[in-house]
Amino acid sequence: MATYQDREAFIPYRRSDLIELCIDDGQLPNEKVQQFRDFCTLLSAYYHFKFHAYLERLKDNYDPFNPDAFNPDSDTQSRIELTPDKLAEREANVVTDFQTILERANYVPLSPNSLQRAFKEKSLIQLKTDVDFDEFDQLVCYCRGDYEKTIQVKKFLKKKDKTINLFERVVLLIKFKDTDYFKHKGDELDSLQFTPGKMYLYFYKNIPKFDLELLFPNIKISMTWKDRLFLIVPAIGAAIPVILRVLPKLLVVIAAILFFTMGPSVLDTIQASEEEVRDIMPVLVAVLSLLVTLGGFAYKQYSNYKSKQIKFRQTVTETLFFKNMANNASVFHALIDAAEEEECKEIILVYYHLLISQNSLTPAQLDNRIETWMDNKFGTKIDFDINGPIQNLEKIRGKLMQDGKDTASLPEIPLLTKDKRGCCQVLPLDDAKRLIDYIWDHIFLYT
Repeated sequence: MATYQDREAFIPYRRSDLIELCIDDGQLPNEKVQQFRDFCTLLSAYYHFKFHAYLERLKDNYDPFNPDAFNPDSDTQSRIELTPDKLAEREANVVTDFQTILERANYVPLSPNSLQRAFKEKSLIQLKTDVDFDEFDQLVCYCRGDYEKTIQVKKFLKKKDKTINLFERVVLLIKFKDTDYFKHKGDELDSLQFTPGKMYLYFYKNIPKFDLELLFPNIKISMTWKDRLFLIVPAIGAAIPVILRVLPKLLVVIAAILFFTMGPSVLDTIQASEEEVRDIMPVLVAVLSLLVTLGGFAYKQYSNYKSKQIKFRQTVTETLFFKNMANNASVFHALIDAAEEEECKEIILVYYHLLISQNSLTPAQLDNRIETWMDNKFGTKIDFDINGPIQNLEKIRGKLMQDGKDTASLPEIPLLTKDKRGCCQVLPLDDAKRLIDYIWDHIFLYT
């Protein structure tokens, strides 16, 4: 089986569209077309039921760590106190099931080292950022859809084209350490943008690869050296005339302080007259003028800094607001649906190509055939994952119901089998439908 570094396993068609693409291929006899649609409908319903169990397990295990569940505005409250061991077990289950669902939805993982390398680069938002990875108990980041996009950015009052790399989808799971860690660290709990000990999930679209740090709730943002220079250089330029203007008044203030503390003899050293110093009004006016001038200048520079900081925050908020797809528990629903779609599409492709093939095919031959078919028919290049759908088809086992036979005496058979050479065969459409129908009839058995 060929592997491709520049392709993904994701199939960029909806399940219903893929079924029609198979039918439009023209390889199925007319009398089999509706049977193929019926088989796909049964298969999709079966997998919907299977993934529903995943969803319920994820929701149950996630509940103790859900920051929304313990919010005063939450519509449900938990009444079960869990022991530390049970909490640790549920945390591990959430992470394991979450990673499984992501991989079944054809997402690929990004390691913490890969994230830190991405943090060093900048693409759209020119900020100095810092994310403290030590604050996390768990960190899971997956992405899908690595592509380039050309956008226009302002540079020196002109718009220029810039090519950036984006991830079409990014999923992030973060479990923060408990309250004691942040208290020991000296952080004010009320100032944190998250709740210690809770688990946060984020689902975003079209995120620049080198701006991933903006997704983290514990990000610390500050100005770059370039932005600091834009504040410091004008500040120095404005400070020089201010200093020259207040310097004489500053000398009067210093002279007054020295006169009252060290005596009149010190006035000769700083070249100030005793009459000028003894007259309190000029001194007070000098002090007030100095405070107003320097204070006004300091306030102006501080306002410039705060305006720049607010602009940074606004840029980050606007960038992420329109890219957010789901948060916390709602992320499970979106990803379960995506995983269900991907697995059904893969199985449909494998079943269809084995069904229409005139010869037996090994997994490698089947993998190459599907990739070539997608490329030739639709110009879509994918790196098809053949092992997953073959294993799933082998796991779909049931009995072929026959009139007049006791089902207890019938053997269970899989939807896909392999011969001694490793070649794959699937049941014909009639038998495949009867087998899945049998499974449906025996999902709930009460005695």
